[in-house]
Amino acid sequence: MTICMRFLISGKVQGVFFRASTRFEAERLDITGYARNLSDGRVEVLACGEKDAIDQLQAWLTKGPPQASVSGVSCEPAPRQELKDFTIN
Repeated sequence: MTICMRFLISGKVQGVFFRASTRFEAERLDITGYARNLSDGRVEVLACGEKDAIDQLQAWLTKGPPQASVSGVSCEPAPRQELKDFTIN
């Protein structure tokens, strides 16, 4: 069953290839959605896919790419969306 979750990632997550690395992980896990920078310095990720894949992405988001320093990840369910791929906005 496909679910969608919205994640907000804080810390040193902009300018460190966080969105591009997230897209790579999402594609590897067959997850659709997007990653985008927010004006307050956080990154927002919408992820839609199988629950196990979403759980794996959530675990990855707590670390991010090597250049990042994640201080927090919040998540909440999001309305189910039919997206074709994972994009960077």
